[in-house]
Amino acid sequence: MNIEFKRLTEVTTSDIMELMNNPLVKRQMPLLKDGFDESACDRFVAAKEQLWTEHGYGPWAFIINDRFAGWGGLQPERGEADLALVLHPDFWGTGKVLYKEIIRRAFGELGLDSVTVLFPPTRTRIKGFLRLGFKEDTTLEIGNERFIRYRLEKAVTPEGKKEN
Repeated sequence: MNIEFKRLTEVTTSDIMELMNNPLVKRQMPLLKDGFDESACDRFVAAKEQLWTEHGYGPWAFIINDRFAGWGGLQPERGEADLALVLHPDFWGTGKVLYKEIIRRAFGELGLDSVTVLFPPTRTRIKGFLRLGFKEDTTLEIGNERFIRYRLEKAVTPEGKKEN
């Protein structure tokens, strides 16, 4: 499997729109209520690129075997580096490989002490996620939606094992 991390500006608008309008993807994203048209896509990509400019990090486009698989990475959220991973259902089995690389970059290259993840309360299948070392942190409201924030400390490896 060939995996590339690229910028969202290197992906076609139609590929991003297809992902963001996929009903299975939208079901996991409570803030994505309306249709995701070309104008919304342009604003989305511009906002994600602005994160790179302002913070030195942001989400990537994931290209797997020359196909756009989704987007994700780290993005600032209320002073925290929040991990996002949005994959097309065709690529749902690749999430752990992508996650490991994002965490490697977060704790290695960026030198972060922790990362967070925001899940809506409706996301109940999280046992595998908790095994990676994430702990429930707090509850937040974003865009009139409730989220549970989980945190992974640097002392936990991507496999969920404590470092010495």
